[in-house]
Amino acid sequence: MPDTTTTSPGGGSAPGAAAVSSKARGTDNAPGTRTGWLLGIVLAGQFMALLDVFIVNVAAPTMRTDLGTSGAELQLIIAGYVISYSVLLITGARLGAMLGHRRMYLGGLVLFTAASLACGLAATSGQLIAFRLVQGAGAAAMIPQVLSLIQRNFTGTERVRALGVYAAVLATGAAAGQIAGGLLVSADLFGWSWRPVFLVNVVVGVPLLVLGARLLPRDEPRSAAGGAPYGGVLDRGGLVLLAAAVTLFTVPLVLGQELDWPVWGWVMLGGSVAAAVAFAAYESGLARRGGVPLFPPRVVRAPGMPVAVVRSGLAMVLNGAFMFVMALHLQSGLGFGPLRAGLTFVPTAVAFGAAGLTWQRLPERLHPALVPAGFVTLTVSFLAVGLAMRDAGEGGPGFYAGLTGVGLGLALAFSPNLTAALALVRTEDAPHASGLLTTTAQLGGLIGVATIGTLYLERVGALTARSSADAVWYALLALAAVGVLGLLAGVRYRYRR
Repeated sequence: MPDTTTTSPGGGSAPGAAAVSSKARGTDNAPGTRTGWLLGIVLAGQFMALLDVFIVNVAAPTMRTDLGTSGAELQLIIAGYVISYSVLLITGARLGAMLGHRRMYLGGLVLFTAASLACGLAATSGQLIAFRLVQGAGAAAMIPQVLSLIQRNFTGTERVRALGVYAAVLATGAAAGQIAGGLLVSADLFGWSWRPVFLVNVVVGVPLLVLGARLLPRDEPRSAAGGAPYGGVLDRGGLVLLAAAVTLFTVPLVLGQELDWPVWGWVMLGGSVAAAVAFAAYESGLARRGGVPLFPPRVVRAPGMPVAVVRSGLAMVLNGAFMFVMALHLQSGLGFGPLRAGLTFVPTAVAFGAAGLTWQRLPERLHPALVPAGFVTLTVSFLAVGLAMRDAGEGGPGFYAGLTGVGLGLALAFSPNLTAALALVRTEDAPHASGLLTTTAQLGGLIGVATIGTLYLERVGALTARSSADAVWYALLALAAVGVLGLLAGVRYRYRR
């Protein structure tokens, strides 16, 4: 990707993402809007929802003992949130365009917080599974609004910085979830065992609701190009087909390993392909007839958007798979406690946050090279981590250097790519771009866990430190190969002015 420039909404030339953003029309912010508070509120909700994808992994052994759950029930407790979240993300994005991003963000936050309280008070595995599904639905209503609110309320360099913080929050959620889960489980607050991993969302969610109701900008009607209001149109057929495709795809990916990849799982995966083809055909036909599809063609076909989507997905494949495999190795293979295992990821989280917040300060001529450099850094870092742990030991300095490199590489592969992608679409198309990119990132994480996580689990056999280290080595080789794919995904591509 030797040249990174962007296309302005009007089709004219612009010197970069910041310039395009600064000229965007239709933003919600009026003079005096407290954009700093807005960013803090929406990203705190984003972080809380992402944390819940990973924080439960650390608490899972304690939940299993306390509730007497079976393996399948435990898998559903962990995965139920991810399944409903993934299936409903696009619906949440479209409802935000229809009903207002502020309204949907606050409504999703209410549902998420209430469901978190119910999870923390659950008395049985069945109750916890049900409440986790509701929790995922709340996250799906809330999260798509975050990018839309940023896109509509920040301009110019402020938007670039806000997107940098957003990307840092998005990709550090995995590491932070491991750390927070370890801290809360080890602390055993009030003798509540695993329950604080859910109840902490109530402590954070209630103040966010109060602040959000006071400080988030009021919703205003939005119109699509040509005067047709997005807010009055719901593509029900597209929503049903997409929900079917995502459901058929995510359920076997999440449950396949636990259930030894049953035949019905493969049938569902095949059905997901058929549903995706039907969705694409339906959306194309709807656009030809003058309707409003879930993803307007100009969003999907915007110069640079396809490669940006692919690279975002690959970055999250690497993020999700690496955190999953390393958490298993540290706790099950090396016998680390939850707190020590969680704190091991501090270098990754710190490196990602620092790089994600500062890359835009580099000279603009270097920006085109950042995403390829990120995937190169990831590839080298995965190999470094694998080599440091091949002797079944704790790794030493080389291991922690590799963890730092993973955080740096993820930041460079993800943050500049996200900023460039959102600069390619019109402000009124922010909900659609948000839904597309967020769903891609979520599915990328699932694919990473299902494929590379399965590679680790299949090779580990009888669990010992040696067998786990051997399985980790092969998993990290696979991650390095995916890093090379990320490098090649756009190496010949140029964003056009």
